[in-house]
Amino acid sequence: MRLSAQTDYAVVMLAAAARHCGVSGRLNATLLADETGLPLPTVQKLVSRLSSAGLIESARGTGGGFRLARPPAAISLVDIVEAIEGPITLTACVDKGRHDCCIEESCRVKPHWNAVNGAVRSTLAGVTLATLSTQPEPA
Repeated sequence: MRLSAQTDYAVVMLAAAARHCGVSGRLNATLLADETGLPLPTVQKLVSRLSSAGLIESARGTGGGFRLARPPAAISLVDIVEAIEGPITLTACVDKGRHDCCIEESCRVKPHWNAVNGAVRSTLAGVTLATLSTQPEPA
């Protein structure tokens, strides 16, 4: 399983935004692009997608910008992944409406994929922006 570059960038961007949480009012795309090294058009595109997903709140005009919609401890990695990638499903056979597998009727593994997807989702839900925005402890 590999996440898209857009999802990776969204995590990097929101972790940077979390570090500013409570320090300043609203952030802008230029500041985050400079801080993260991400291209400004990428940050702007992600701001739009993350705003649509309800993870950030944005305002236009003078004094505008954006901020996290919830505290960093209330935004999990699963929230970000699903905002960019969609629902977590490791195989197509558990997608509603998809029936393109030639062994679907006799597959003995299919009934277990929802548990696997749930385990992955649960693990990602246990990692918050609060964790991702802090310096890790030395090993």
